[in-house]
Amino acid sequence: MATGASVQPGSFTPGYGAVDLTTCEREPIHIPGAIQPHGVLLAVERGDHRVVVASANAAGFFGRPLPEVLSSSLADLLGADLTERVRGADLLDNLDEVLHARLPGPGGSAGADAVEADVVLHVSGERLVVEIEPSPPHTAPVSYRATRGAIARLAGTRGIEGLCERLVREVRVLTGFDRVMAYRFDAQWNGEVIAEDRREDLDTFLGLHYPASDIPAQARRLYTLNWMRLIADVDYVPSPLHPLLDPGTGAPLDLSHSVLRSVSPIHVEYLKNMGVGASMSISLIVEGRLWGLVACHHYSGAHRPGYDAQSAAEFLSQTASQLIGERARSQERDGALAAQELLSDITAAVSASGREPLTTLIEDPRLLQLLDAGGAALWTGHELLTSGQVPPSAQLRRIAALLARADGAPTFTDHLPTLDPGLAEVAQTAAGALRVGIDGTGWLLWLRPERPRLLDWSGDPHHAEITRVEGLEVRISPRKSFEKWSEVVRGRSTTWRSWHAATADRLRTQVTGIMLGRSRGQIAIAESLQRAVVLDEAPQVPGVEVLARYRPAEGSQLGGDWWDVLPLEAGRVAIVVGDVAGHGVHAAAAMAQLRTALRAYLLEGHSPASALDRLDTLVSTLLGNHTATALIAVVHPAGDHADGAATIELASAGHLPPLLVDTAGTSVVHVPSRPMLGLGFGPTAGLVSESVRAPLPPGAVLLMYTDGLVERRDAGLEETTGVLAETATRAAADLLPRSRGGMAAVADRLLTAVPGDAGDDTTLVLVRPAHPAAEPAARTEG
Repeated sequence: MATGASVQPGSFTPGYGAVDLTTCEREPIHIPGAIQPHGVLLAVERGDHRVVVASANAAGFFGRPLPEVLSSSLADLLGADLTERVRGADLLDNLDEVLHARLPGPGGSAGADAVEADVVLHVSGERLVVEIEPSPPHTAPVSYRATRGAIARLAGTRGIEGLCERLVREVRVLTGFDRVMAYRFDAQWNGEVIAEDRREDLDTFLGLHYPASDIPAQARRLYTLNWMRLIADVDYVPSPLHPLLDPGTGAPLDLSHSVLRSVSPIHVEYLKNMGVGASMSISLIVEGRLWGLVACHHYSGAHRPGYDAQSAAEFLSQTASQLIGERARSQERDGALAAQELLSDITAAVSASGREPLTTLIEDPRLLQLLDAGGAALWTGHELLTSGQVPPSAQLRRIAALLARADGAPTFTDHLPTLDPGLAEVAQTAAGALRVGIDGTGWLLWLRPERPRLLDWSGDPHHAEITRVEGLEVRISPRKSFEKWSEVVRGRSTTWRSWHAATADRLRTQVTGIMLGRSRGQIAIAESLQRAVVLDEAPQVPGVEVLARYRPAEGSQLGGDWWDVLPLEAGRVAIVVGDVAGHGVHAAAAMAQLRTALRAYLLEGHSPASALDRLDTLVSTLLGNHTATALIAVVHPAGDHADGAATIELASAGHLPPLLVDTAGTSVVHVPSRPMLGLGFGPTAGLVSESVRAPLPPGAVLLMYTDGLVERRDAGLEETTGVLAETATRAAADLLPRSRGGMAAVADRLLTAVPGDAGDDTTLVLVRPAHPAAEPAARTEG
């Protein structure tokens, strides 16, 4: 076949310009503006099938000048019969089938000059591309039986490596290449030869690694689009396309799906540096992603297998890709099933333990075994717990922050220094990490140490050969050394698998469920305890009226507020308001203990101040994890005062001062606070609590409350207390009448006097001397 090419060897520059390794990653190899000359390319209008673009060698192939080729219809060039087959394939969108044809020779003869050819079709933009490849001489067709037998042999292998070993043998038999390799990519797109079949006199490449730069990203994209790429002769002279720009679009013809596409000069030089005369690559694609390649090399000159052999090799590689995917998924399933069994044992132990679930979890040595980790770290929201070998806490928090997701879903990496180069310092314990969120702000990390690996590279992956050419210019070219070059690769852990993330996610779901169930049970107990401790109905006591309201925090979260009414000797009545810091079960339990202890001290006859001193000692020594505030008001009957009015004796431990409402308005009753900060901060040597006495005139009302009534994030305490006092003053008229309805209405107004969400539970207690005509009573409404 005459090429008709006007380009001399080494003189062709792709349509996108000259390239070297500095531009290799950006090289638009899908629009080279030329094809390999062992075939002919025609791009035609899809309507009338008139030629728009043709390769230069079409002139020699069809025996007519290139301008005439470009003005011809497809029927003029291929004949009516083949053109009709092309038209039918186009109309039916059946472009995957290769059309076998016998075409007239350059002189138009159908006799001795006739050419057996394969016609390949694809669509590029608005054009139908017709590629014609004359069949190589002396090629025998590949039978269905032979292909079926090869597939059966592939299916009969074990494991992925065994499958690849059989695949390269079958492809080499089909295609006749000197060397056929199975080449697998890693996560960074470096390649490793995992199977090989070769001519006996050739050195082995088995086990060698090739850097990712050998196959740049745009080449990998084309490998994903096209399963096969053949370079029949690395010394080929490209046949340019005419015109270079499609006259209808003004753009180069996209040859992404072309079987004749001219390849990058950089890649041709790479193959020549390896001593390769011809090559063929077949993609291995698993779940839509390029998994590897079947790489075929020929060293004894040009080599072009017949199209039947190429198609059979492609079909075997597609079958192998499916088998690789199935076996990889099977390995994933095996790992996931084993992990699920271990996970069930771990969560059963956590559930059965009476201890805090997260503490039980991190202390279980099987937690590391679950994901084959060397260490683990767990942040509970207030405490960092670890297991195994882990870096210092600062690095643990840094790793957790870098891997964090808002939804807490699993994230992982096997190379932490890519997230933060400073983490390379802790690679011996944490080169890789997997994180899941736990219960809101908490998280769990599994950590893996680095796994140093000795890699045998095909040449030094870190350096390109620098070749000096004419003048002072320096051209960066492909490497020329492909001898084995060993390197210890550090800083990476073993690779996390998808089932590791799925297992971690199931663990967090199950542990969260255990915590939620445990929490609900504890809340039920605490609510029962709170109902038993915090009064619903106060005992009837002479000389005083009490009305109390309790409002839980947002979401009905348990708090530590309590109030109490306690009759004492000599007609006195003690009213207590207290607040244990925190929420939940522990706060409620501590509240119950403080209320009981304070009752005991007061019933023993201790003054309010002395009772608070004793309570402080109790909290500091026995309840060291808790702090609280408390305010005690003891109402003395009217006969104890010279003017016949009742009096109140007040003592405070860090609590907010009460308000006194009477006909003159509302005032703050200043009560010395000792301990200043409240209960549980430790005794202060030489200091004892003090009480104050104040009159409680008839009609006056004492307001005692917890911080939930007045504390707001966007306002100061002095401001909000002032709002509460103003509201109480305006409501004073409703307090003076001797009616329960009046006090209840005032309590409602006071609960909402300060706008905004407190985020804490709230207690309000109103105390006033009983009217002589009224029944002595104390009561709560909530």
